[in-house]
Amino acid sequence: MAIARKDSQSSPVLMPVTTGVFDMFKIGIGPSSSHTMGPMNAARAFAERLLAVGTAPAKLRAAAMGSLAWTGVGHRTDKAILLGLSGFRPDNFDAEQATSRLAAIDETMTLCLAGVLDIPFDPLRDLVLDKKTRAAVHPNTMRFEARDEAGALVLAEDWISPGGGFVRCLSDHHTEAGQAPLRHSFSGGADLLALARAESKSFAEIARENELARIDERALNRGIDRIIETMFACIEEGLEAEGTLPGGLNVRRRARSLFTDLEAKDRMNQATPTRYLDYVAAFAMAVNEVNASGGRVVTAPTNGAAGVVPATLRYYRDFCSGSDQAGLQTFLLTSAVIGTLIKHRASISGAEVGCQGEVGSASAMAAAGLCAALGGSNEQVENAAEIALEHHLGMTCDPIGGLVQIPCIERNAFGASKAIAAASLALRGDGCHSVSFDQVVETMRQTGLDMHSKYKETSRGGLAANVPEC
Repeated sequence: MAIARKDSQSSPVLMPVTTGVFDMFKIGIGPSSSHTMGPMNAARAFAERLLAVGTAPAKLRAAAMGSLAWTGVGHRTDKAILLGLSGFRPDNFDAEQATSRLAAIDETMTLCLAGVLDIPFDPLRDLVLDKKTRAAVHPNTMRFEARDEAGALVLAEDWISPGGGFVRCLSDHHTEAGQAPLRHSFSGGADLLALARAESKSFAEIARENELARIDERALNRGIDRIIETMFACIEEGLEAEGTLPGGLNVRRRARSLFTDLEAKDRMNQATPTRYLDYVAAFAMAVNEVNASGGRVVTAPTNGAAGVVPATLRYYRDFCSGSDQAGLQTFLLTSAVIGTLIKHRASISGAEVGCQGEVGSASAMAAAGLCAALGGSNEQVENAAEIALEHHLGMTCDPIGGLVQIPCIERNAFGASKAIAAASLALRGDGCHSVSFDQVVETMRQTGLDMHSKYKETSRGGLAANVPEC
C-alpha cells in the first residue's frame, strides 16, 4: 500500500505511481501471492542480507504475524518461509526440489541458508505462526532474527507482504518496486485522464512509454507476450485437470467438466443463452483451481484473484470480433495501469481491505483492459474500471479453512462476468458518469479501514465461521 493514514477521513497524500506492468503481473506459484509468494520473497531477501553481514549465524528464528499466522498453514506460509530462507524463488519454482528440501530440513534439523550455508534449524521451534502479537504496520508481517554462537544479535528485520507478491523491509526507506524514473507521471485516475488528453494517447500507450523508460521495446513485447502465454497455459492446465484439490476440504475440480459439457453442447448445436459467460466461468475457475493446488499462475493483481484477468482476456481472444495480439497487449497494459492506481491509492491486499481489494481490483483491471481492447475511449475505460470496482465494494475475505478455495474459486468467475458487463455498459455510454474511478477507489480504501479484522483473510468470520470444514 502506497499511503498510510490514521483513519478513513484523512486526506490522501500521494506520490506519483512507480509500479509497472511486470510488477503487477508476476509469474509465480499458488495458492497466495501475499501469503505464499510474498513470504518466500521476503525470507529469501533476508537470507541474502544475512549472508552479506559476514557473521555466520548459529540460530535463526522466523515468525509470521497477523493474517499470515491465522491462515498460514492453509496458504502454505510456513513452507514458503522455509523455502525462501533456503534460496527458492516463486518465478522459477521447482516443486520436486522444494519437496526434497523441506523433507531434508525436517530430517536433519538443518537449513541451507540461501542455498549456501548450513545452519541448525528446528521448524517446530524456530518457525512460529504468532497469533498473539499484533502486527502494527500491516496485517501481513514477518519477523526474522539471527544470532551468533554467543547469542549476540547478527541481524533482525521486520518485513511486510502487502499483496501481489510485493514485499518491503520496514527498516528500508524505499518503495517495493519500480524505482526507475518514468516518462509520464500520475497518481490517480483523474491525473491519468488529463495526461492522456494532453498527450493524445491511450492509457496503454502511456503505460508502454513508461515501460520503455526501463527496458527496450523487444524486451517489453517479449515480456508481455510471456505473461499472456502463461495466463493461457494456466487456463489450459486447469481445463485438463481432474480430481480433488489438496487441503482437506475435499473440493472437487469443476472447470474441466464445465468446459467439456459446453463443448459437447456446441457440437450438438445446443448452446444456451449463457454460453459465453459459462465459458468465462470455466476459464476463471480453471486458473484458480491451478492456484489452489500450488501450481504456476500470474498475479493479477494477486493469486486469490488470478482467474479474473486471464478469463476475460481469453473471452476477448475467443469471442470478440477483430481480436488480435496487439489487442491482447493493449488489454494487459491497460489492466496494469488500473491495478497500479488501486494499489497506489488503496490496497490490493485481502488482509488489509478484504476481497474487494483482490477480486474487486481484478475485475476493474479486466473491465478496463477489455474496454480498451475493444476500442473504448480513455473516458470509457476509466468508467469500466469504476463500474466493476463499485460493484465489489464491501466484499469480505473469509476463506473457509484458510484455503484459497471456498468462496475464492467461484468468486473469480463472478468477477470476470462483472468485468465483461462493466466493459459493455461503459462502451454503450459516452464516458460521462456520476462516480469517478478515484472516488470509488477511495471508498474501497475507507470501507477496508472500517471492516472488522475477522473479515480480512483471517478465516475467523463470515463463511469461514459459519460453514463447517468438511
